[in-house]
Amino acid sequence: MGTVIGDLLPLAVGVAISPIPVVAAILMILSKNASAAAGGFAVGWTAGIALATAVFALLAGVIGLSSDTEPGAAVSWIKIVLGLLLLGVAVAQWRHRADTAEPGWMRGIDRITAAKAVALGAALAAVNPKNLLLCVSAGVVVGTSGLGVGTQIVAVVVFTVIAAASVLGVVIGYAVAADRLRGGLDRARVWLEANNHLVMATVLLVMGSVVLGKGIGGL
Repeated sequence: MGTVIGDLLPLAVGVAISPIPVVAAILMILSKNASAAAGGFAVGWTAGIALATAVFALLAGVIGLSSDTEPGAAVSWIKIVLGLLLLGVAVAQWRHRADTAEPGWMRGIDRITAAKAVALGAALAAVNPKNLLLCVSAGVVVGTSGLGVGTQIVAVVVFTVIAAASVLGVVIGYAVAADRLRGGLDRARVWLEANNHLVMATVLLVMGSVVLGKGIGGL
């Protein structure tokens, strides 16, 4: 169990420091429908991470990748492919590092409903390629660990809590201390919007290297 959590930790941190969901959460907090929208987004984000990770953990077990001893060559090659994909996305993010244009979906956040906020949170977690690749990598780690079902569920929960911590921290923190956090959150939003691609390129470079290294080490 300890080894699996150790492998999941950098992937979870990679998801947690993704700038876009944090920016989206801040924008919702500062919107007209603040409490409902931000709460819905946090629920959707957390559920999307858990669902994507659990699905790919299940798939890894169903197709026979799990092992009670050491992972086989198939698992290692899957990790190599995932690592290369993460590195490829990192390169793409780096090439767009000077682009500070606001994504189109952010323009309507000020009027977003709670239901749409849930859907947006889930989509950013489970559909957005950058975050999805990290969740897929985590799912493969869990599904190929050889652990029992109960322990795998615990591993997915631990990964989800850490991965969702940034968005949950922003939403819960603002609910507790709105006046003190408003200025700081607005400054953080501006910085994250301006440096989104650079931050993601760095995160994906590190995560891709970790996953690729694990795959090569297993051959």
